[in-house]
Amino acid sequence: MKKILKVDNPNVYARHVSAPELHPLLSIIHYDDVSPLHNSLNNYGVYGLFIQREFPKNLSYGTRMLQVSDASIIAVAPGQLGGAEDNGELLTLSGWAVLWSPELMHNTDLEARMRDYHFFSYFVTESLQMEPSEWLFITQLISQMRQELEMNEDSPSLRKVLLGYLRLLLEYCNRIYLRQLSADTKDTTDILKRFHALLEQYFFDGKQHQLGLPTVSYCASEMAYSSHYFGDLFRRATGTTAINYIHTYVINIGKSLLMQGHNISETSRMLGFEFPHHFTRLFKKITGITPSEFLGK
Repeated sequence: MKKILKVDNPNVYARHVSAPELHPLLSIIHYDDVSPLHNSLNNYGVYGLFIQREFPKNLSYGTRMLQVSDASIIAVAPGQLGGAEDNGELLTLSGWAVLWSPELMHNTDLEARMRDYHFFSYFVTESLQMEPSEWLFITQLISQMRQELEMNEDSPSLRKVLLGYLRLLLEYCNRIYLRQLSADTKDTTDILKRFHALLEQYFFDGKQHQLGLPTVSYCASEMAYSSHYFGDLFRRATGTTAINYIHTYVINIGKSLLMQGHNISETSRMLGFEFPHHFTRLFKKITGITPSEFLGK
């Protein structure tokens, strides 16, 4: 059985790497001060940003291996599993880790904003790669956060200051994420072809009879993306959503089946709908008319 460190509060990880505990809900670790240290495979109950010049090899992120660039950021969220099992080797790391409890953001605007930061989702493209100027600014920002923790006791005022730092830090991460997303969309022809071919193969293999209609999550996983990342990529490239593309594709097949003489119930079943009225509802949503109206009945 794998040895997993359960990081249910930020200071669990701080204690693991022998870093000082500076706040009950937020931990800032300077790897240069605590190295050498051992790897750990972590089950996170907190949010975290790992900012390092060079990451250890063979890092896992969920069920996949993560491709990591130099001078980059890995973001983790509660419920995720990531890292590497301790193999006894000591590592010398340079950079920072910032971990915080969801409790720190409770009932704040940042709590609501977190769902928009898609770089916290599992995805297998790469880590967030920083430009030299971004490395300098982000690491200075984290250093200033640590000074706030070292100089001030916990209080509502300190927590507001910490949330301000976190907002700025996360916006910088989001800018890097969007830049990488923009770079990926410059060559999306192959991705769109693969997506369309995946839908064709899905229905050719009859998977709709076991799995129902194809989902964005399924398609993204088959193409080695997270659903959030693939959704962002697809929208930026096409101006529409991946689920809308799937639904339009399905209804176009439905039109063909109806014109071949299949009735609404048969067509619904052949496409993988649980009930005919679900097919009728989606058909009208996509085309503006019902299947009966389409057939002129």
